[in-house]
Amino acid sequence: MTENKTNKENHSAAPQKKTNKKTAIVVAILAVIIILQGVKIYLDHQESVARETELTDTEEELASTMQKLSDIKSELEDKIAQIQELGGNVDELEKAKADIENELARQQRANRSTIRNLSDKVGGYKELLKQKDEEIAHLKSLNDELLNENTSLKTEKNQLSDSINRIKQSSEKLADKVAVASQLKAENITIYAVNSRGKERDSPFKSRHIDKLKVMFNIAENKVAPIEGKDIIVRIIDQNNQVIFDVAKGSGTFMIDGKEVFFTASQEILFDNTKQQLTFEYQKGSEWEEGIYTMEVYTDDYKMGTKQFEVK
Repeated sequence: MTENKTNKENHSAAPQKKTNKKTAIVVAILAVIIILQGVKIYLDHQESVARETELTDTEEELASTMQKLSDIKSELEDKIAQIQELGGNVDELEKAKADIENELARQQRANRSTIRNLSDKVGGYKELLKQKDEEIAHLKSLNDELLNENTSLKTEKNQLSDSINRIKQSSEKLADKVAVASQLKAENITIYAVNSRGKERDSPFKSRHIDKLKVMFNIAENKVAPIEGKDIIVRIIDQNNQVIFDVAKGSGTFMIDGKEVFFTASQEILFDNTKQQLTFEYQKGSEWEEGIYTMEVYTDDYKMGTKQFEVK
């Protein structure tokens, strides 16, 4: 009976061991699956982190590149303004500026290839700006040279103008001196009263003795005056400052000091610098009033000489 009981226990333990073994296998498989799933989740997480990091780096690099482009655009605008002011050609810079504006306008997310292209362009633009800095420096140097040359030319021009003005003033002064020096002078002036019988009397003389008035003088020697034709004019002015004239007897008018005035008599001569003597005769046709008279001699709007005579 005891042996049967033992056999029964052995027979019931065998299925239980099989069950336990299957359970262990299932648990092991589940454990492996869980481990693999955990590894996959970890790897996926690491890959996601790497992608996010890469994306963040890409965005930061893109933003940095875009900022550099914006900065270069500002520099290009400054360079364009400077070169235009200096008279240089800005076509190349304008093209570069338009290219940058197009790149900035796209505002799209860029991959590494695009960023490399933009970075290359940034480098090219920096090199262009460097070249333009050298061009600006050269243009400034040329402008400075031109400014110095212009300043020098202006100084020379001013000095030349001063010299010309001084020469002109000296010439004008010399011309004035020559003009004054060349003026003719009447000398040895004599005035006679001639009666009807031809007798001549010196001043003072009586009215009844004056049939006609005779004026004589020499033209003084003047080595400066040119030999040329001259109109010699005589004016006789009474005590009331009135000119004695008669148009029918050759009297007329001439300009003196910008005014038209009467003259008593005139002669046209050729001045030959020989101290030539001139004679003027004037018949009044009426009695001469008592008083002091003044005789003036003119030519070329200036006075050659003067002398007074008295009628009693």
